[in-house]
Amino acid sequence: MQPATAAPSRPAPAPPEAAPTEATLGVPVFPGAQFIASYDAGRGQRYYMFGSPASFADLVAYYRTALKQKGELVYDVPATHEFDVGKYREETMAFPPGVTVKDYVSEVSPGYPNPKPGGQPARFPTLIQIVPVVER
Repeated sequence: MQPATAAPSRPAPAPPEAAPTEATLGVPVFPGAQFIASYDAGRGQRYYMFGSPASFADLVAYYRTALKQKGELVYDVPATHEFDVGKYREETMAFPPGVTVKDYVSEVSPGYPNPKPGGQPARFPTLIQIVPVVER
């Protein structure tokens, strides 16, 4: 008879990442937007992704008012609007600080899939990417 071998243990899943605060980000987050995840942007920066059930036009209008600037439509398809919120320092930053709003609804896409199992809405029509201002 052979000795029983223990099944390899699996590491416990990482707890969900806590949503950053507006104070941490340095910019407002659209009301009702859901935090999706943050990503390493390099050079000590992170960027933060939020999904929103609101339309692209509603989000752009909100950020124009909240940030008191027009921003810039950088792509027509898919519609992508950027707002600069701080000075870009090429020698210390990977990305300029800002808010980017992207429309994910098109003829071929009903929206960005909600990564949370059973999360509502099932798809986000619009995503918000925030690169916070990092003082260096």
